[in-house]
Amino acid sequence: MPRTGSTRDDRPEALTLPPAALDGHAPLAARLRPRTLEEFVGQAHLVGDNGALRRLVERGHLGSMVLWGPPGSGKTTLARLLADAVGARFATLSAVMSGVADVRAVIAGARDWLDRGGAPTVLFIDEIHRFNKAQQDALLPQVEDGTITLIGATTENPYFEVNSALLSRTRVYRLEPLTDDDVRTVVERAMADERGFAGRVVLSPEALDHLVGISGGDARAALNILEAAAVMSEVGAGEGADAGPLSPSLETIEAAAQQRVLAYDRAGDGHYDTVSAFIKSIRGNDPDAALYWLATMVAAGEDPRFIARRLIIVASEDVGNADPRGLEIAVAAAQALDWVGLPEAQYALAQATAYLASAPKSNRAGLAYWAAMADVQERGSLPVPLHLRNAPVRGMRAHGIGVGYRYPHDYEGADVAQQYLPDAVAERRYYAPSGEGLEARIGERLDRLREARAAAAASGEPQRSSRAGLPKVDPMRTAGGVMKARQGRKQRLAAEQERDAGG
Repeated sequence: MPRTGSTRDDRPEALTLPPAALDGHAPLAARLRPRTLEEFVGQAHLVGDNGALRRLVERGHLGSMVLWGPPGSGKTTLARLLADAVGARFATLSAVMSGVADVRAVIAGARDWLDRGGAPTVLFIDEIHRFNKAQQDALLPQVEDGTITLIGATTENPYFEVNSALLSRTRVYRLEPLTDDDVRTVVERAMADERGFAGRVVLSPEALDHLVGISGGDARAALNILEAAAVMSEVGAGEGADAGPLSPSLETIEAAAQQRVLAYDRAGDGHYDTVSAFIKSIRGNDPDAALYWLATMVAAGEDPRFIARRLIIVASEDVGNADPRGLEIAVAAAQALDWVGLPEAQYALAQATAYLASAPKSNRAGLAYWAAMADVQERGSLPVPLHLRNAPVRGMRAHGIGVGYRYPHDYEGADVAQQYLPDAVAERRYYAPSGEGLEARIGERLDRLREARAAAAASGEPQRSSRAGLPKVDPMRTAGGVMKARQGRKQRLAAEQERDAGG
């Protein structure tokens, strides 16, 4: 069979990740890729002495998996090192640039390699969440029968973005953002290693601390900033400068970075994790944390209308009737955003955030609603009690419809005992007000009403409200007469206009 070329172990070159360390023109981050698991920095829970993946490869076994983690956490490098550790052939595809035909070509090569006595193939697919269902399904039979060992990498939540059939054939391993110490180790190695600057670049403690801080746990970002800062320092030094090592200043590091690297992706987990922290900080009565996460979202370019919607939701879900003004303030912030936009609307968003985080909390209204919904789903739509039904036609009352309804305003306290729930759930109580804020007063009022109803029941008849000095009028009858008169006038006017037009 004709070959396109070969590399170590006679593997087809087109299917092998080229060792970037051999390419002097590669970016610093590519040149510094670890060559062994011992050089790999971070993810001790996976590749440390007792890490799950290290224990697997030490036994010569590597199953299909999805590596899920933020940018710069080492997913691509780890995949290559795992394949090397078990002596597997390594092939790579990018889900951004590849289709089903590319997948099938790799699978055909992997099957041919096995037929010729070669080692199993590890197929690494970067950004696997970008494959559609058909592309993911094309992998299933070969993952199932072992023709390939799949390693997918994704920054997105695979439980949402990778179809369940493929997930059932893989293990998901979560990579965490690198710690500051991990990033510091990577940067220091880059300055000292022969594949990096080999001592030609040094950083002051302040510049190093700043570089580590702005990288947000992303080793690739840290190395890219370091490389840019080194180039800027070299250009700034000019000819005839001292031949000693370059030392990019703190200002140069800031200029190379341009801005703090925000670990936030509006379409990915950064989005969901940050808004989750935002909501939970409001719910947890921590206005400082809530304002921090608000600032994080705004600085990262989050749609401010999304933030406003979340404030409205949390105002009802978590503040509720403990402080009903919370909903008013959240809605007002959303309206202010529509009126003035950013940046000025940040004041309104901050005001609403601080208010809701500081307000008393109650989720009782929401809990009551969902308890009622559960009964509706379990029992269906139960019949409305006869006395609560609408009876617009007098003859309907002969069937008991609308008969026996008591108008609460006719009784003391504008309340009277009668059944409002369907018979099957007549004794259910869904809403139990908390003792927080205004809801405590709501609970006290409901308790007083129950006590008054019990007293009225004991006396045999509820006390009617005094109507002394009030006009005796039937509102519905009067309203009906008004509407009938209005309709008559409209008909007469229409008739007059028609006669005038005919004349």
